[in-house]
Amino acid sequence: MRGDLRVVEHINHLSSKLPVWLIYLIGAAPGVYFIMLGVRNELGPEPIAKLEHLLGEFALQMLVFGLAITPLRRIFGINLFKFRRAIGLIAFGYVLLHVLTWALLDLGDLNRVWADIMKRPYITIGMLALLGLIPLALTSNNVAQRRLGSRWRQLHRLTYGICILGGLHFVMLRKGLQIEPLLYLGSILFLLLARVDIGKWRMFAADRKPKAPTL
Repeated sequence: MRGDLRVVEHINHLSSKLPVWLIYLIGAAPGVYFIMLGVRNELGPEPIAKLEHLLGEFALQMLVFGLAITPLRRIFGINLFKFRRAIGLIAFGYVLLHVLTWALLDLGDLNRVWADIMKRPYITIGMLALLGLIPLALTSNNVAQRRLGSRWRQLHRLTYGICILGGLHFVMLRKGLQIEPLLYLGSILFLLLARVDIGKWRMFAADRKPKAPTL
């Protein structure tokens, strides 16, 4: 038990010393690596489709990581809250690159892009996730947080639905019940459940119960 506490304290100490800009740098590294693979013609027989997949999967991983931050602190005491905004913006960046790769490099025709959005449900869901991320990315700064006040927190709760949409997009994209996308979707649902404060839920449920009439 003491060993576990020391590990948590060590992680929290390291995270407190780690500058946020370094997270952005680390987050950009996979994208640079993916592009270099493409430049060196090492993405296989369908390089554009492979690049789309790599960018989209890393975006989903960042969304899952962002969801895990609250449960990590609540359950294990690991505090990574100072990196949550950076992780969210990195996720948005990779989602945007994923969509641009599909629209510009794969299809290359705006008419085909619109037709695919309307025709293919998994693309419709993916685009809804992107549209939901745009206001979150635009308001992920201190100025917007101050101006929006309590509405800022309400707006950023869209993250939960966006993560589910991202998981569904991956499941539907793969066609059939494949293990990998189901694991992502299952992880998202599990982390959303882990965010629930059971104590507050019980208090809310108790308040909702009709009280016995007093004599």
